[in-house]
Amino acid sequence: MSRIDEAFATLRAEARVGLVAYVTAGDPDRERSAEVLRAVDRGGADVIEVGVPFSDPLADGPVIQRASERALRAGMTLSGVLDLVGEVRHELRAPIVLFTYANPVVRMGVDAFASRAAAAGVDGVLVLDLPLEEARETRDVFVEAGLDPIFLVSPTTTPERIALADALGRGFLYVISRLGVTGARATVAEGAGELAARVRASARLPIALGFGLSQPDHVKAVGAFADAAVVGSALVDRIATSGRDELARDVEQYVRWLTGRAEGADA
Repeated sequence: MSRIDEAFATLRAEARVGLVAYVTAGDPDRERSAEVLRAVDRGGADVIEVGVPFSDPLADGPVIQRASERALRAGMTLSGVLDLVGEVRHELRAPIVLFTYANPVVRMGVDAFASRAAAAGVDGVLVLDLPLEEARETRDVFVEAGLDPIFLVSPTTTPERIALADALGRGFLYVISRLGVTGARATVAEGAGELAARVRASARLPIALGFGLSQPDHVKAVGAFADAAVVGSALVDRIATSGRDELARDVEQYVRWLTGRAEGADA
């Protein structure tokens, strides 16, 4: 059983909704990015999604685009991301999922990437723009290395492709609750519950639902129909607006607030 499987088994046993927390590796710089990962883990995230900064994103909204730009200016690369994860992995309880576009992985080489990611302690990999129909070879390399391949499902995904994502995937399915790019919203997407029900009808893997979530009420609402809530842009924005000395504290408090482990944090 992988660390991701163990995390979702714990959620089921404790009858609570999980939190998948997204941060961009290298934002605002390498040293403070390591502090952020430690703070997210201390705050109680059940899974940490580590974004590989990329110059030409497809689905990232302005908040995460700016985070990637900061990380790239600070010199972060895919190789650097793997080194960073390897540096802090032994300090973290939560499983780590790398969130990346295909270009950096192909440039490094799929086999080399999988080997280095596994050695660094990565638990799963989500290649955002890898088409399901072309994913099997890469997926098999990941599985052979001990990495859980994670796939995306959107409101327009057909039942047949949901079933394919489920068959190829491990760990969980990342369900995008709305079309468009990432970014915090005031409410959970209308129809998110119906979408989750459609996914469950064709899939066996746990569901982590994201896009637009930013508050404890959102996480709680998602728990009515999914196994975990994904919070990204709102957390990345917190990183961007925190001062150097307050960064780790602010990140930890925000994650604690999302998970219900702290009272009185600001939205």
